[in-house]
Amino acid sequence: MEVNELINLMVNNGFAIAVAAYLLIRLEKQINNLSGSINKLNTIISTKLGVVIDSDGSGDDSHKVA
Repeated sequence: MEVNELINLMVNNGFAIAVAAYLLIRLEKQINNLSGSINKLNTIISTKLGVVIDSDGSGDDSHKVA
């Protein structure tokens, strides 16, 4: 994202939307890394406990119980 595009976003859509978009773009890599770490931790814990957790990678795993 170039500076001109960022300024254009601020003028047309407002400063708050531009800042939110910038932060989401910047933090995407960290969010993906955290997601991978959580999945690895889930696998390690389920292995240690001897519990089989369905990890089909369907996206929302918030309803699954270990």
